[in-house]
Amino acid sequence: MNPRVKKVLPNPDYTIHLTFDNGEKKVFDVKPYLDKGIFRELKDLKVFNSVKTMIGSIQWKGGQDFCPDTLYLESIAQPSVPADARGRSPL
Repeated sequence: MNPRVKKVLPNPDYTIHLTFDNGEKKVFDVKPYLDKGIFRELKDLKVFNSVKTMIGSIQWKGGQDFCPDTLYLESIAQPSVPADARGRSPL
């Protein structure tokens, strides 16, 4: 079984940042789905921004959702940023 979603943050470019219960952070692109069925409603950014976590996955207020395995397998891993790259002194 793949990790489950612990946190979701929507972005204005119709991607979502996901944090999984194993600590991995990934980005999932929703754009390819925006012209399909019920996902068309997500073109409205107000609706898109309503995304929340739901039982290890995500869901929008209109009921749109994705399988947590799809989210994990089709999202792109985000590289870790070393502490000194965030403006902190290595001392």
